[in-house]
Amino acid sequence: MSCLHLKAAIFDWAGTVVDHGSRAPMGAFVAAFAQFGVEVSIEQARRPMGLPKRDHIRALLEVPEVAAAWRAAQGGDPDKAAIDRVYEVFVPMNAEAVAAHAELIPGVAEVVAALRAQGLKIGSTTGYVREIMERLLGPAATQGFAPDNLVCAGDLPEGRPAPFNIYKTLLDLQVWPAWACVKVDDTEPGIAEGVNAGCWTVGVTLTGNAAGLTVEELAALPDAQVRQLRAAATASLKGAGAHLVIDGVADLLPALAELDARLARGERP
Repeated sequence: MSCLHLKAAIFDWAGTVVDHGSRAPMGAFVAAFAQFGVEVSIEQARRPMGLPKRDHIRALLEVPEVAAAWRAAQGGDPDKAAIDRVYEVFVPMNAEAVAAHAELIPGVAEVVAALRAQGLKIGSTTGYVREIMERLLGPAATQGFAPDNLVCAGDLPEGRPAPFNIYKTLLDLQVWPAWACVKVDDTEPGIAEGVNAGCWTVGVTLTGNAAGLTVEELAALPDAQVRQLRAAATASLKGAGAHLVIDGVADLLPALAELDARLARGERP
C-alpha cells in the first residue's frame, strides 16, 4: 500500500504498541487500593481504561461498591484528598509494573517501519504520566518503536477524551489538517480523543484492554471465544466513534489504505 493523503499515525501505548492485554496498570490499581483496605476487582479496574490515571482513580472511587468500601475502610467519603492519596501510591507501583510489561506487541515494529518508509510521521499519546513513561521509552526504542513525539497525561490541563493531546501532537509533528492523521487506540477514551480532535480513528480489539489477554492466552482460546471478544470490543470501540477496527497494529496497513482511499474520494472523518 501507499498512502498519498495521510500524513501521520498517532499511537496509544499500553495495549496498542506495548504490553499485550494492557496488563501493567491492572495489578497496580488493585494493589494501590488494597493499601487502603479497599478491594477492587480487575474487571472494575479495566472499565475506565484509557483515561489519565488520576481520572481513572476518580472514576473507580465513584463506583458505588468501591465508594462504600472506601468509607468503611477509611471512615470518610472518597473525596479529592482520597484521589490524591491513592494516586501517590499508584504511580510508583505502575512505574515498576510497566518495566515488566515493556515488550512490543507483535507486528508493531514492522508496521511503523513501513509507515515511515511511506513518509508518515509517528506520534503518540498516553494515559500514563512521564514518570511512568520514562520506564517504557528506552525498552520500546530498543525493540523498534521510537515515535516522533510523546504527549503524556498531565502534560496539558485536560486529558482524554479531550482533544488537546492530539492538538499538541499535531504541533510537535508539524502536520495538518487533523483529518490527514489517524489515531490508533485500544480504549474508548483514546478513540474519543481522536474523534474530538477531528482525526480518523482505528480501534484495536484483541491486543488491548478489552480482551486483557497475553499473546499466549489469546492464542490458546477457541475460535468462538476469540470471535466473542472481538465482537464485544468492536461494539465498544465503534460506540466511541472508531471509523475502523482491527485485531491489532499488525493489521493496520490495509486499514490505512482504506482510509487513504476514502480521503481520495473526498470523505472526511
